[in-house]
Amino acid sequence: MHSLQFTHRTSSNGMTERDFVVAGVPGVLWSPPSGADRAPLVLMGHGGGNHKKHPAMAGRAHLLVTGCGFHVAVIDAPGHGDRPRSEHDEREIAALYRARAAGEPEGPIVVRYNDHLAHLAVPEWRATLDALQELPEIGTDGPVGYFGINMGTAIGVPLVAAEPRITAAVFGQHWPDALAAKAKEITVPVEFAMQWDDEHIPREAALALFDAFASKEKTLHANSGRHKELPRFEADSAVRFLARHLSRPGTGTRA
Repeated sequence: MHSLQFTHRTSSNGMTERDFVVAGVPGVLWSPPSGADRAPLVLMGHGGGNHKKHPAMAGRAHLLVTGCGFHVAVIDAPGHGDRPRSEHDEREIAALYRARAAGEPEGPIVVRYNDHLAHLAVPEWRATLDALQELPEIGTDGPVGYFGINMGTAIGVPLVAAEPRITAAVFGQHWPDALAAKAKEITVPVEFAMQWDDEHIPREAALALFDAFASKEKTLHANSGRHKELPRFEADSAVRFLARHLSRPGTGTRA
């Protein structure tokens, strides 16, 4: 069992932000200022090339913390944020840039690299969840959700497939190649977002990944637009979805 060490704490904009480290992996935990005793926990995965405190992460966390009273945790993926890049990271990133400059498909490189990162990150996420549930304000009996788009989906699908403590998940915008087999193991409620005109992920590929989930309750949100044009209102929808599935009757949590 790895312990969680808090390294810095600030409070602003209606939530408390605590930096932490678990087994050398840096993360951040956002919580209501009151501490929200035994509130649900949402694990969030950041996108490729980003980090745990990217504005998208902070913005989604703010919606979940101030709107629902949840705790939200993000860790830096291997080779991202405050973590050093390995030689493997540098090779894959260079290959991606070469493909982009040549106008060649980026998908095969992204799929391969993200699959490698997922193999490293899933055990780190599970150790982080163990440590977070040792905190008195979270505990071992509270509901846990997952929210991750793009690389957050590449890591999140195998994580949710392996982790029975996660009972609802939001995914989107990824290829099925390395994920379909794991998606078939997932039966918890899922909300999935895709861009209908995505220049990188063909709609047939996005639909194939959505179709692979074995969940009895799964919802597809398909929006017009290119890869980076996912509407901001999808974050609001994800928050409502997680609130509906993680809130416990009588807690006063707002959906």
